[in-house]
Amino acid sequence: MPDRPTGYEPLLTLKPVAPGLWICDGPLISFYGLPFPTRMTLVALDGGGLFVHSPVALSPALLAELRALEPITGPVAHLIAPNWIHYAHIPAWQRAFPEARTHAAPKVEARAAAYGLPLKVDLPLGDAAPEAWAGQLDQLLVRGSDVHQEVVFFHRASRTLILTDLIENFEPHRCPAWTRPLLAVAGTRDPDGKAPLDMRLSFRFGEGGRGMALLRAALEQMLAWQPERLLLAHGRWYPEGGTAELRRAFRWALE
Repeated sequence: MPDRPTGYEPLLTLKPVAPGLWICDGPLISFYGLPFPTRMTLVALDGGGLFVHSPVALSPALLAELRALEPITGPVAHLIAPNWIHYAHIPAWQRAFPEARTHAAPKVEARAAAYGLPLKVDLPLGDAAPEAWAGQLDQLLVRGSDVHQEVVFFHRASRTLILTDLIENFEPHRCPAWTRPLLAVAGTRDPDGKAPLDMRLSFRFGEGGRGMALLRAALEQMLAWQPERLLLAHGRWYPEGGTAELRRAFRWALE
C-alpha cells in the first residue's frame, strides 16, 4: 500500500459516465490536514450549455477540452456550489467563462467572504430547479443540520444522483496508512462510506431537535427517485445499485 495518497488518474480530463454526463477527477486537496480527492460532474443541458457541479481546478488542458466540446454541448453555462465548502475554484471558472451563472447553496457566499474569497452568486439553490434544467435535473436542499446544508441533484435520463459530502467513500489503498484508522472512525472508509461522523452528529442535534426528521424526509425523496448510480465528490463512486447503496449509507438515519 502506498505511503502517500493517490488520486483517480487521469486527472483534469473529462470521463464519460452516460450520454450527456461526465465526471472530471481533480487534484488532491488538504482538508483539515487530510488528503481529499476531488471530483466534479458535468451535464449537457437540453437547452444548450454545460451544468458544472462542484468545479475542480481549471487547467489549460481541461479548458481546451471544454472549448472543443462547445460545438456539441454549448459553453459552460452554470457553475454550481452545492454546499458551504465546495466553492474554492469557482472564481477561476467565472473568469474563464464570464457569461456563466453561478448558483450556490445556503452559507456559501458568507463563508467565502469570511475566508477572503469574494464570490459573485447569481442565484441561490433550493428545492426548485430553475428553468435552465427543470425537467432534466431534479434538485433538493437537504435540511436538518445547523452546519451542513447540501443541494443534491438527480439526472433523470441516466438515473444518477449527484452528491457532494453527504456520502464520502475513501478507498484505503489510495490513502496513507496513518489516515486509515481515522477513516474507519469517521465512517467514510470504502466499501461502507457514508456521511462523516461529525456531519451525522450535526443532523442528530440540528434544527432544534428536528434534524433527523428533516433528513429522513429528504432521504425519502432521494430513494423515491430510485437512482441507478451515485456520483460522489470524494472517493469511489457507485456505478450501479445506487438505491441500495443510498439506503446502506444512510441506515444510521433510517433505522
